[in-house]
Amino acid sequence: MTPTQAPHADSSNAVPTQGWRWAPAWVLGFVALWPAPGYAEGVMVLGALAAIIRLLKVRFRGGSRLLSGPAWALTSVLFFAYWLPQAVSAIDSVDTGRALREAIVDLRYLPFLWLVAAAVANGRGRRITFGGLSIIVAVWTLDALLQAAFGTSPLFWGLDQLKWAISGRGMCSPEDIAALDRLSGFLGPCNLKLGVVLASLSPFLLFAAARRFGMAGWLLSAAAVGIVVVLAGARAAWITYALVLVFSGWRLLGWKRLLSVFAFGAVTLVVLALFSPQVGQRIERTRQALTGDEAGVDAALSGRAQIWEAAACMVREHPINGVGTRGFREAFAGCDPVQGANPVWGAGPALHAHQIVLEVLSETGIIGLLLWLSGVAMAWRAWRFAPPAAKDRARPAMLALAVTVFPFNTHLAFYSTFWGGLTLMLAALYAGSLVARNDP
Repeated sequence: MTPTQAPHADSSNAVPTQGWRWAPAWVLGFVALWPAPGYAEGVMVLGALAAIIRLLKVRFRGGSRLLSGPAWALTSVLFFAYWLPQAVSAIDSVDTGRALREAIVDLRYLPFLWLVAAAVANGRGRRITFGGLSIIVAVWTLDALLQAAFGTSPLFWGLDQLKWAISGRGMCSPEDIAALDRLSGFLGPCNLKLGVVLASLSPFLLFAAARRFGMAGWLLSAAAVGIVVVLAGARAAWITYALVLVFSGWRLLGWKRLLSVFAFGAVTLVVLALFSPQVGQRIERTRQALTGDEAGVDAALSGRAQIWEAAACMVREHPINGVGTRGFREAFAGCDPVQGANPVWGAGPALHAHQIVLEVLSETGIIGLLLWLSGVAMAWRAWRFAPPAAKDRARPAMLALAVTVFPFNTHLAFYSTFWGGLTLMLAALYAGSLVARNDP
């Protein structure tokens, strides 16, 4: 069965998808361990190995007991749209050895994505996986609110104490702790990704709250997550979360009530700016973009304009297959438009393009962009022709994936271990739930 047949997975002649009862535990364990990246990576690798063993076992017995044919196809297509640009870019990368290693190592994601898709292949698995993700996001949100109120994240404090007991040193250096200027939550002062992570995963909480508690549940959850996202400081997360609110709220609230929500949010942002110097600084920095001069725009974008000019230079010099995945830092010096000047972000080269289209073009070239667009086209085609029941059950994962890769925003590196793993997981949740068996 080909990927183009994926939308018809709910037809009466489709092979029932059984899934795997332990798959949700692997997925939730992987997400819950993100504060400890090494352990999360270990769970992902072990999950991939378990998936290979399980898949070989059930396939030899005949039938699609783990995944339906369409789910196999769509999940695999989305993975190869991500992975093939890596392989092609490694041919003449600025650091061929590293690019080849990245491409080979990232093959581990494929069986893990099959495992993730299997986690949502039936009603029970979807309830556990999506429900578990909503609980995790709720706990992270409450933890961040406690940090905002009392100055310490209970979750990170517990992890830090455990790390001290095990290794005699903390999770973060004293310099990272001293330089903290925003909510860091469960990830800690040395991993300031709280805002973007919560914004991308918030659809799981908002849809679960709306289903369980109706409009009141959605409003309360939206307000709590929104406060954390603003205080976490990443303005890219503000854009991501605004998109989540629009596309999760308009069907529940209607446009008039939704506009009231955004008006309340604007007032809240002003209040937070008055009482939080960090929020006020970010609003002031954003306002500098209105000055119209290049320096003001670059300051407003935290140096992104300089990085984007360098990315455009790499695209011009390596248009076919780019400079190689994760080769941006190596190629930056030769394309830095203001060589010798101190950049806004501090010493050292830029590590990635901070924007999905420029990252794909600069690191994997036109070939990479076309492959990414083919994956987008397949994902959209599957959604377009899916029956309403399939769309309803896949909506949280679809929205989470869509806002994460929204092109008119700034981004973390999609070819990094953390953000690449998160994005691929969302793609597998989307594919697995959209073309799963139509059961309650």
